[in-house]
Amino acid sequence: MLLALWCLLWLAGPGAHAQSLEGVLSPGVLSNAHAKLESECSACHKYFSRNAQDQLCSECHKPVAEDIRAASGYHGRLEDKTCRTCHAEHKGANNTLIVLDKKKFNHDQTDWPLHEAHANLGEKCESCHVAGKKYRQAPLTCNGCHAKDDVHKGKLGEKCTDCHNEKKWKDVKFDHDKTHFKLEGGHAKLQCKACHSNNLYKDTPRDCFSCHKSTDNKSGHHGRYGPKCATCHTVANWKEVIFSHDRDTHYPLKAKHAEAKCDACHKGILYQEKLATTCVSCHRKDDNERGHKGTLGDKCETCHAEQGWKQARFDHERDTKFKRIGKHVDAKCEACHKSGVTAVKGVAPVKPPQQCYGCHKSDDDAKGHKGQFGEKCDTCHNNNSWKESRFDHNRDTPYVRRGKHITSVCAACHTGPLYGPKLSQECVSCHRKDDQEKGHRGTQGTRCADCHSESNWKVEKFDHNKSVFPLLGKHVRVECKNCHATVRFKEAAKTCIGCHDKDDVHKRRLGTDCETCHNARSWKSWDFNHNKTRFRLEGAHSRLECQSCHKEVLVKGKSMGMTCISCHAKDDIHRGSFGLECQRCHSNRSWLDTPRTR
Repeated sequence: MLLALWCLLWLAGPGAHAQSLEGVLSPGVLSNAHAKLESECSACHKYFSRNAQDQLCSECHKPVAEDIRAASGYHGRLEDKTCRTCHAEHKGANNTLIVLDKKKFNHDQTDWPLHEAHANLGEKCESCHVAGKKYRQAPLTCNGCHAKDDVHKGKLGEKCTDCHNEKKWKDVKFDHDKTHFKLEGGHAKLQCKACHSNNLYKDTPRDCFSCHKSTDNKSGHHGRYGPKCATCHTVANWKEVIFSHDRDTHYPLKAKHAEAKCDACHKGILYQEKLATTCVSCHRKDDNERGHKGTLGDKCETCHAEQGWKQARFDHERDTKFKRIGKHVDAKCEACHKSGVTAVKGVAPVKPPQQCYGCHKSDDDAKGHKGQFGEKCDTCHNNNSWKESRFDHNRDTPYVRRGKHITSVCAACHTGPLYGPKLSQECVSCHRKDDQEKGHRGTQGTRCADCHSESNWKVEKFDHNKSVFPLLGKHVRVECKNCHATVRFKEAAKTCIGCHDKDDVHKRRLGTDCETCHNARSWKSWDFNHNKTRFRLEGAHSRLECQSCHKEVLVKGKSMGMTCISCHAKDDIHRGSFGLECQRCHSNRSWLDTPRTR
């Protein structure tokens, strides 16, 4: 049977013979991977050449063939490179061509030996090898697997091993010194994110200002000193300034200037604004506040020193012809030099006077002198205190001041120019106004000292007993105003009735010679004795009131009638028929006492 079949195939020709023979002699069904080659044995087999099979495999599996030729990859490193050793066919459609023993598989024979954390994965091949893809298709770069772990978002490239290792992803071993920016000083202690914000590394700037702009603002520079931070600052310590103004500029800093902050002088952009080196270029404001306002010129160093602006080294006594004494030492320059010492806008300054009055005219006016005491201020005033006068009126004039005169101001007496008409030393020469206001109005004369004293203008020492009206009795204790209705004292009455008219109960019927009955001891105590007159009071007459008889006003030099009928005319019932000698019938005991009644 077999022989007959062979003969038929031989007769059909060599090609047909081989094809038919291979189909008859197939050892089994191909796997699903090669199912399309089921009728094409020549795709994998060559007549009578067993070794040619591997070559045919390579023609289809070119990547594997390339590994074998390059001796790379897993297939390139196998000692037995015969394909059928591992990949057996004709064992059925469901046959698996790839037989992998995970426990025995040596990953070191691949292009990716497993180390550290990768080696600890064990049989978890799916950690790197995605299902449905060939093992050889697994990525051979870190980023191929760890793209999702790349916080850099791919901006640092795919050379993860430059910083990371297989032992631990977060264990970074990057050597920054191998980059274009070597970490030194304070930079070496920083964490990556301090400079690489948002994990951006590739485009990180390498100049100081790009990272330290906020620090530059906090220090008050605000970019005005440019981006060359290294000119002043070091990587060791930002606060440590290495810039030396004395060494690195043409303007050495001395005394207070050495303590000044940069922006005290450099207010503009450092590399655009060239500062002038004159004092006034920086101290113009100080010049204005001091009151100079440019009037003393620009040579500030003439008076001021770098040790202290307020400390002036100008010596007025040494450098000028006017030696300052007392309060002048503490006076400000502009107090005397009101128009400055240098020309301003072409206008020459006015040279200050060296006489007191030239500067102190306003003080003279405020003092009340207003020029009336002349310009020899030093006669009274001194350099220590304008208010302190050294003039001694008692020593320097013939008029010794006492009492209230000591505390009176000069202008109280010297109302006119001091060196004009000589003042009178009489009281009234100054106190005429007081005499008018007091009410004397010249009536008391000009001898004010007779009543008034220098201690008090009020009357203290007037002796009334030396006047034309000595004070006796109760007059001694009476207040002046009780008798002197006005201060024109001479106008006061000198008679009793002049003051006591209201006390005269007689209504002047007894005349105005009050002293005839009354005395100064007491007005109510009177001692008039009628019996000493030409009309003795006897009988009923002694009991009568004065006005009973003195009905008319008693006129001096004119006496009253002393006959009975002069008073008793109305009592005369005889109506004068018995004559005027009433005493012939009547007695002074009683008008009714007559001879008939006895």
